[in-house]
Amino acid sequence: MSRLLDAAALEASSVVANNAMNRERGLAGVNSYTRDLGFDPVAYLASTGGSSWLDLCCGRGRALIEASAGFAGRIVGVDLVDFFDPVPPGRSNLRLTVASLHEWQPDGAFDLITCVHGLHYVGDKLGVLRRAVGWLAPGGRFAANLDLASVKGVPGVARALRGCGLTYDARRKLIGCAGPVAVELPYEYQGADDEAGPNYTGQPAVDSYYRLAGGDES
Repeated sequence: MSRLLDAAALEASSVVANNAMNRERGLAGVNSYTRDLGFDPVAYLASTGGSSWLDLCCGRGRALIEASAGFAGRIVGVDLVDFFDPVPPGRSNLRLTVASLHEWQPDGAFDLITCVHGLHYVGDKLGVLRRAVGWLAPGGRFAANLDLASVKGVPGVARALRGCGLTYDARRKLIGCAGPVAVELPYEYQGADDEAGPNYTGQPAVDSYYRLAGGDES
């Protein structure tokens, strides 16, 4: 195991700040949210009457910009790096924000929250997950890519997440829930390793280290 980084050091890492995993992804097609999540976010919102979508680690915001043309509801995208595509005039329903997910807080609840491959580059993956599912409106949906092979140091993580009301598809590396959900896990975050190498996507990713709460740090 390499040295473990705190949030500030990790977010300055070239693996995190310059990753290209979500930069070009569109709303539909071969390289898209629809393909990676298994559903079309806009079609889902239309079918459920949802009026708000939050996308974490939105990259260039390309999918959100596409969606904002035909979706009258509120769309918010958050990314660590200010590398957004230009937003066409008249898209007042869309807001793209530069912020760390370890600190950012929304100003309201959302009917849909997504994170397409972004958790691969987050240090405290379980902490961000816990916060994000609490931002759901009643009956809202959370969907994200999560590789539990990158959660190190503690046993039974998938079982613990399912016990909190989340679903986890180990084959497709997808986690989700209907919310809001209160996630309480018996783990304490220790730090992250940005030298973990490629994960299942073939791209360099970040391993996140935890210990059992109340355990001996020695």
